[in-house]
Order: sequence, then structure tokens, then C-alpha cells
Amino acid sequence: SASQSRAATWWEKNFWLSGPRYDRVMPACDSKAALDNIVANFRTKEFRFWKSDLRIVGVENIEQTASLPWAAQSIPRRYCTGVAVINDGLRHQMYYSIAEDTGMIGIGWGVNFCVVGLDRDDAYNPDCRAARP
Repeated sequence: SASQSRAATWWEKNFWLSGPRYDRVMPACDSKAALDNIVANFRTKEFRFWKSDLRIVGVENIEQTASLPWAAQSIPRRYCTGVAVINDGLRHQMYYSIAEDTGMIGIGWGVNFCVVGLDRDDAYNPDCRAARP
């Protein structure tokens, strides 16, 4: 037997069946908050997992390489590149993306990054290609 279709309830419309509702609001590539997030996460990864004292002490030549490169219903992302200045005096190309609703438990924006030559777990290999658009 077929049941008759019904309209979504107030609860379903407001909480349950909301679907993706992106505002396409993300910080700029040179945002202090985004760069601070990268610096902190890089330091944590190097110290905790690789027993290294390497730190990012600055980021130079920051550029946006792409924004919203896929379909309209995809998670909005801003792709960026820059040169990470490491405390050992070396400079490494860095690729990162800032994405909407990818922060802690899906609230706010989040950042993914890769520093070429320091992707020790090969998460974005080769040469951080998977961190680019």
C-alpha cells in the first residue's frame, strides 16, 4: 500500500532536512586567524609526531589560486599558496585551503595545509599536489 506524501514539519524544515546552506564566507588567504591556525597545527604535528623543533615563523608571497572551483553544492573553499619561512632559515612552498563549515564539529571554517618537503606522512604527496585545487 502506498502512503500519501506529506509536507515537512517545522522541525524537519528547520533542523532535519536543511541540506547544504553555504554562505560562501571564508577568511582571505592572508587572514591572521587562518595563518595562526596553520602555524599552530604545523608546530603541534612536528613536535608531537616527529619530535622536531621546526616551526613556521612567517609566510611570504601569499596568493589565492582558486575559489569555488567545483559545482555550486560543493563545500566552498578558497585555495591559497605562499612560502613558509621555517625557523631553520629555509623557505618551503606551502599550499592550503580554507573551507566553510569544516571547523571543529562542522562549525565555522577550517584550514588544511601542506608544506612541500615537510609532508613527512605523505598525506598530500607528491609535492603537496593533493592540497591544491
